[in-house]
Amino acid sequence: MFRRLVKFLSAFAVLLIVLPIAAGAAYSYAKGWPNSWHSADWSSSGLLPEAASDEPAAIYIMAARSGRWKGIFAVHHWLLVKPAGAARYDRFEVVGWGTPVRRNAYAPDGRWYSSEPYIVHEMHGTGAEALIPKIVDAARSYEWSTPGEYVVWPGPNSNTFVASIARKVPELGAELDAVGVGKDWLGPGLQTGVMPSGTGFQVSYSGYIGAGISRREGIELHFLGATIGVDFDDLAIKLPALGKIGLR
Repeated sequence: MFRRLVKFLSAFAVLLIVLPIAAGAAYSYAKGWPNSWHSADWSSSGLLPEAASDEPAAIYIMAARSGRWKGIFAVHHWLLVKPAGAARYDRFEVVGWGTPVRRNAYAPDGRWYSSEPYIVHEMHGTGAEALIPKIVDAARSYEWSTPGEYVVWPGPNSNTFVASIARKVPELGAELDAVGVGKDWLGPGLQTGVMPSGTGFQVSYSGYIGAGISRREGIELHFLGATIGVDFDDLAIKLPALGKIGLR
């Protein structure tokens, strides 16, 4: 019985952890990455419309692969808000140097360490307008905002920040990228809480191991910051390094 369990766990680890990470590493290595912060491209990607030309209120959660070798395993999330008629977006995120919480430190749709950004979640119109003050308050009251509290792995990091805002404003209904290492860090020790989308619950032990079940995210196992899961809503599976792979 013990041998069967060991074989099962070994096969599980190889198929759902080791192989996806190896594939992600091979892809990242083939693509390459900038040698330093100074040589990376942080310019606007042109993905979003100009704020002044887009009248309705808007909320965006965006992400891009992390810098250098970290991009094998994780993405970096950030959040944008724009009240109706505003001439610019406000960008909120957490970084690993200096004061963690930053506002408008980079272009709203800027590349991250030369990685192209993409939209993870968005809202527009009167619904977004009502949530913007709550989002700004949640960003200002982020629990781990003192210099030195940022931890690359398992958290709290940039993905912990955006996930915490999503939990405090469940009306967003935001499902973060499955490769957002740190999104499931709820605090030190054994912790319970809602999933980022606000449609389910999760348990975590210091971000090292945990699990969650949700209408939006599906069923997830969190192991060393990585996510393995099944998303029934999107008919997809979630794998470390590779993220969500599905029919939609």
